[in-house]
Amino acid sequence: MTGAQIVVETLIEQGTEVVFGYPGGAVLNLYDELYKNRDRIKHVLSAHEQGAAHAGDGYARATGKVGVVFATSGPGATNLVTGIANAYLDSVPVVFITGNVPSSLIGRDSFQEVDITGVTLPVVKHSYFVKDVAKLADSIREAFQIARSGRPGPVLIDIPKDVQIADCEFECKDILPAISKPRYNEEQIEKAVEMINAAKKPYIFIGGGVVISEAEKEVALLADKLDAPIGTSMMGLSAVPASSHRKLGMVGMHGIYSSTVTKNRADLVIALGCRFSDRATGSRNAYLPNAKIIHVDVDAAEIDKNIPSHLGVVGDVKEVLLKLLDKVDSCERPEWWQEINEIKAYEEANSAKQEGFSPFKIIEEVNKFTEADTPVATDVGQHQMWVAQHYNFEAPKTLITSGGLGTMGFGMGAAIGACVATGKRTVLFTGDGSFGMNLNEMATAVSQKLPLVVVVMNNGVLGMVRQWQTMFYEKHYSETTLNRATDFVKLTEAFGGAGYRATNIDELNAALTKAFATDGPVLIDCVIDSDERVLPMIPAGGTVNDLVIN
Repeated sequence: MTGAQIVVETLIEQGTEVVFGYPGGAVLNLYDELYKNRDRIKHVLSAHEQGAAHAGDGYARATGKVGVVFATSGPGATNLVTGIANAYLDSVPVVFITGNVPSSLIGRDSFQEVDITGVTLPVVKHSYFVKDVAKLADSIREAFQIARSGRPGPVLIDIPKDVQIADCEFECKDILPAISKPRYNEEQIEKAVEMINAAKKPYIFIGGGVVISEAEKEVALLADKLDAPIGTSMMGLSAVPASSHRKLGMVGMHGIYSSTVTKNRADLVIALGCRFSDRATGSRNAYLPNAKIIHVDVDAAEIDKNIPSHLGVVGDVKEVLLKLLDKVDSCERPEWWQEINEIKAYEEANSAKQEGFSPFKIIEEVNKFTEADTPVATDVGQHQMWVAQHYNFEAPKTLITSGGLGTMGFGMGAAIGACVATGKRTVLFTGDGSFGMNLNEMATAVSQKLPLVVVVMNNGVLGMVRQWQTMFYEKHYSETTLNRATDFVKLTEAFGGAGYRATNIDELNAALTKAFATDGPVLIDCVIDSDERVLPMIPAGGTVNDLVIN
């Protein structure tokens, strides 16, 4: 087979059903093989390589499978970089395959030549520059293995054009097993059990690692056995149903007041699959003053990196929880829950009340139309935090959002990927600023006839940056008022989709009724006040004592 044939055959061997990408000169051979095998593997053409990267990311998040993305050399490859970094920061398994100029032209500043393995080195788990066609198939197999093993992440494979053309014998092989995960020892388990049994006010703090490990059931069982509350990072939100009485919600800078304050009063925090990012902790010097910390993570590098733990347990969250569940004592904690309920009552009495056509009302109305398993994507900004605070996630892998990198423009590509992956009607919450960055992907949604509902929180400003300017920069609104005449409804119609505008709940309800009865993509432009804020808020580097609630 040629190298191009080997690529396609190996992808199919690895279980790949969909590739997202954009063709170009350095990958014409790959695309010729995709054409010949279009009955065996699907390709989704994006409007821009960044959109393809985010689509592969969204596909992987929604399914837990490895996403696959193609791009040509030079600008095609560099257009992937933000998407690669986004997948890296959120531990998403995606294999990116780029073409490059022929080997004889490498290093000569040839047309559309870029050292993409060098460019992406800090934001991949591993990368391959394949110089020998005989090593191509095994490189792809290893890439899939690395991408999904341990803490998942992106892997890049760069293939010069002559390697795509060269011939080599090919033999189909079994999928490689996952690389062995780091393993805790029994002494650590016994120490954890001792700390848990001694606690009076335990708090379970879960991150995206719980979703990746599919440990949702074990978290719920542990919480029931310990009679403990559960708080989440943004990436862990979908791991516990919103309907669970134990779930207090997201913690951190824009976390739910009761969840953040309860965590601060705990005497033991059991942190599962989270990395204690600065947005979750605030001031690290004053973080969790009353609590001991048990930190469980599959990545040994995360233990004690940001917050010192009293006990670090390196291992898969699900495996560790199964061990703990057999050993910890069952108990009831009425005094702890009385204190938590008092915190919640204070929150209810003192939180800012939402009037009129508010973001909370919009999210609540959308929530009425969705199912428990509806994929919900967001872009980055105020709308993202409002969704994290107020949308009722009931099933794992249903939140598709950019956490670590905070990528504006992530949403459209990611929603497309999730929609293609699941075949389910998908909702994207976005803002007018974020949507403006990659709205060209509406062309992809229309061409693929995807049942995608895009809800734009349109306040005419870069809302989150404006909020900071309001609170910390004396209302110096430098370049955050957009003053754009763009009509998103007409723009969507020009792309071939359906568009509606809503300025009140009745109009929104009517638009949603139409949108959820439409087979293709629909955009709803929700006009909201430019001064809407995301609260609660802990200022950067602050503590719970600095928390602004209204």
